[in-house]
Amino acid sequence: MNRDDTVRLVATLDDGTAIVEHADGRLERRRSESDWARVDALSDEAIEASTRDDPDWADFQEVEWSRAVPLDLPRKKPISIRVDEDVLAFFKAQGAGYQRRMNAVLRTYVTEMRRTGAKGSKQAS
Repeated sequence: MNRDDTVRLVATLDDGTAIVEHADGRLERRRSESDWARVDALSDEAIEASTRDDPDWADFQEVEWSRAVPLDLPRKKPISIRVDEDVLAFFKAQGAGYQRRMNAVLRTYVTEMRRTGAKGSKQAS
């Protein structure tokens, strides 16, 4: 799959639709295209047999899923911030989603500071 085709699930709504985010940052409301009634009717053996020959499934077989931890990221808080023009231009030049990338850089910094025990790295209350 091409990175441009990748979408990320943002939210599942009560009406059965989902909000997905495209690689370019666009949000879209979608109905599931999956035939869940058909999937529910399949036995575990039938599901295993159908995935055995799927080349995309091979990558997932090597992952130790029992150790996966769901991410519980904090909510975003809108703020006003001043940054150097060249820094902002750099992130914006990479296309849509520049604020998300800036947040990721800041999160990486905070995580590293906490890991090393640097001054001021305690979690705010």
